[in-house]
Amino acid sequence: QGNMAFAGKYEFEGDENYDDFVTKIGLPSDKIEMGRNCKIITEVVQNGNDFTWTQHFPGGRTTTNTFTIGKEADMETMGGKRFKATVKMEDGKIVAEFPNYRHTAEISGGKLVEISTSSGVVYKRTSKRIA
Repeated sequence: QGNMAFAGKYEFEGDENYDDFVTKIGLPSDKIEMGRNCKIITEVVQNGNDFTWTQHFPGGRTTTNTFTIGKEADMETMGGKRFKATVKMEDGKIVAEFPNYRHTAEISGGKLVEISTSSGVVYKRTSKRIA
């Protein structure tokens, strides 16, 4: 595992509490439909503490967040809003405070497990490594 644990390409496998979560953070219904069971491909390039985190959505749309652990970075939310956040590493998990949710990502059992929490609603997304 070590520090390069995150680098790779992952394909969406399943999620829990999607509807509750996206409703809670105020995602518009068209975006909610688009994202449901969406075969998102997440591509992570890691160079030490520098990350480029890209999500490829079906239909060609991509979202890329580039950040360095412990430094403030410009980020983009699920809904496409831009904001500033300082991404931390806690117990091997990447942790980011988004404007209305807390997001963690970790590699567990060879899978990328992402958990977003907003006002007690916990959304979990699991992706399997494909490259």
